[in-house]
Amino acid sequence: MKRHIEYLISVIVVLASSVICATAQPILVIGHKNPDADSILSAIALANLKTQQGIPALPLAQGTPNQETEFVLNACKLDAPSIQTSVAGQRVILVDHSDYLQAPADISKAAVVGLVDHHKLGGLTTDEPIEVWVFPTGCTSTIIARMYTSAGIPIPREIACGMLGAIISDTLLLSSPTTTQEDRDASAKLAQIAGVEDIQAFGQKQLQAKSSIEGISATNLLKQDLKTFDMHGRKVGVAQLELMDLSIVAARKDEFLSAMKILKDEGYHSILLMLTDIGKQGTDLLVVSDNVRIIESAFGLKEIGQSVWLPGVVSRKKQVVPGLLKAFEGDGAQ
Repeated sequence: MKRHIEYLISVIVVLASSVICATAQPILVIGHKNPDADSILSAIALANLKTQQGIPALPLAQGTPNQETEFVLNACKLDAPSIQTSVAGQRVILVDHSDYLQAPADISKAAVVGLVDHHKLGGLTTDEPIEVWVFPTGCTSTIIARMYTSAGIPIPREIACGMLGAIISDTLLLSSPTTTQEDRDASAKLAQIAGVEDIQAFGQKQLQAKSSIEGISATNLLKQDLKTFDMHGRKVGVAQLELMDLSIVAARKDEFLSAMKILKDEGYHSILLMLTDIGKQGTDLLVVSDNVRIIESAFGLKEIGQSVWLPGVVSRKKQVVPGLLKAFEGDGAQ
């Protein structure tokens, strides 16, 4: 009799837990503003992992996918996440960012329960302990691949394909200085799961899609991969446009500079646009600033003017933002 009672109690507990899980609001998994491939695909991959672990989760995006991300979603037969910019009162996992200026505007009114990122820590604070996976890899999806392995949960074919696309995007087809051996290993594993026989061929098609910007306004191109930072009390925006060949935008510099000046009037101290040439592995940096001297000191240059060619510079997080932070810290004038 005692065993029967214990069994019935265990059944009731399991059923009650199932009801709670079924009725509880899912955790929201969301990337940064102006989402790129990694931001969106990481949200999809992590939401699936959490759901498979019995923790209902929903991927979201803070904007529409750019042309490269659309390519990856279509190639991998994945649906774009719903767009949502308000998370007040919700449980949230942040992916691919930890800066308040890149998070939903009301993130302080949400309960952040997790963080998965490969950037610098951006000042995020929480009231309770949270699950944190932060590593200096080339891509957030690489970290999420590690999380699947740790959990012993297989990655679905379509999601593996999307994660591969995210790594290709963030590492410029494994050529960026941010690329680690773990990114390379994860790419090989994900390609095998996804049935991608030639990573280079798949990646070239993806990077061509990244370069398909005909008909897109300078303002939209500027904002589609814009990240905003608080640099010692000053608001700085660093946008990046990665292209197979900068000849595509050679005649549009004045358009970009005009769009940058308009955006700067929205309370920015400086706006930088990285026009990155994937083939030549360098960046034409466009600058609009209240104090160009600070920007010049960040790169050890005497004079930038409105633009300067930076050979070998392709990574915003590793080769641009750290120097800017130090330069703004060293400048006392607010």
